[in-house]
Amino acid sequence: MAGIAIGVMALIVVLSVMNGFEEDITTKILGTQSHIVISNFTGGISDPESVLQTVMKQKGVVAATPFILSPGLVSSPGGISGVVIRGINPESAAKVIRLKEIITQGKCCPLDGSGILVGSELAASAGIGVGDALTLISPTGTITPLGMIPKSLTFIVRGIFSTGMYEFDSSMVYISLPAAEKLFMVDMPSGIEIKVADIYAAGTVSQEIVKQLGVGYWAKTWKDMNKSLFSALKLEKTIMFIILLFIILVAAFSIISTLIMLVMEKRKEIAILKSMGATMDQILRIFMTMGMAIGISGTLVGLVLGLLLTHNLNAVVAAVEFVFRIEVMPKDVYYITGLPTKVDAVEVLLITLASLVLSFLATIYPARQAAKQDPVEIIRYEG
Repeated sequence: MAGIAIGVMALIVVLSVMNGFEEDITTKILGTQSHIVISNFTGGISDPESVLQTVMKQKGVVAATPFILSPGLVSSPGGISGVVIRGINPESAAKVIRLKEIITQGKCCPLDGSGILVGSELAASAGIGVGDALTLISPTGTITPLGMIPKSLTFIVRGIFSTGMYEFDSSMVYISLPAAEKLFMVDMPSGIEIKVADIYAAGTVSQEIVKQLGVGYWAKTWKDMNKSLFSALKLEKTIMFIILLFIILVAAFSIISTLIMLVMEKRKEIAILKSMGATMDQILRIFMTMGMAIGISGTLVGLVLGLLLTHNLNAVVAAVEFVFRIEVMPKDVYYITGLPTKVDAVEVLLITLASLVLSFLATIYPARQAAKQDPVEIIRYEG
């Protein structure tokens, strides 16, 4: 029973933690990325107002905003770094991404032609603070007899943001849309960012938008833009489920050995029952009931312990850190203040069913062996 309880508890806790991590990562990603991105195969949208009107008419769309995205360089007193420069309209962008929520210093609005928002990791590594001057250098430039001279503009840091994702915080900067057009010498946005009411319906909504816009447009959802990350998380969860299921499988073998030993010990009692008229089916049911009682008890204990541990995991982690004087989740490495957990009712149901099925299968062989006992032979040699 203990083996089954431990296996069920471990499965519930581990999968809940992985679900929590996935939800936490999704929240952080959607802090800087929209649910859907629409663009044109030509590399930009020549008529953004018309596209915005079409997008906003689509059912399920909450907000939309144009953007310009391009790699570039930032020159600061701390040196030169490669960055991703994002031109936005702060007012409409704040309705699509969590722009105001991620600002830790300064403010995001209004972001005039000379203002810039910088990621916390980039600011820390380059020694940048609110009010400092930065120079952004565009990969495009002006052709002269001496060659191409890169375009550069100076900006004042209006705010510093932190998404909790190192990749974004160390390489992303925001400037206003007109400033981005001037820096990259373009006259149209790279695409349209869209927020939808249901993030899991983003695929359906994006297909409808592309259908309405016609040929030449493409759309990517937040899952498409982070496909490798979420595929890796799904694969890890599947592998972890299979590995931990072996704990329950080992416990099921212990049920088999326990029942086999019980059959050997109760040979006389089985013979007496059969001589009194008990049928093979009745003997079979007796030992299967005993085996299932062990399996059900272990499953219920593991279920209760797993749910209790999951809902109090941070308290348990804090106790472990206090006793052993260690930091389980260093904040400077994982960018989280605790272990996020999310209990999925469907997964808990699958774990429970898997445990009960394995327990049931474990009772079949020893129960059949008990039912096949010949009472005449047992009484002759052991009576």
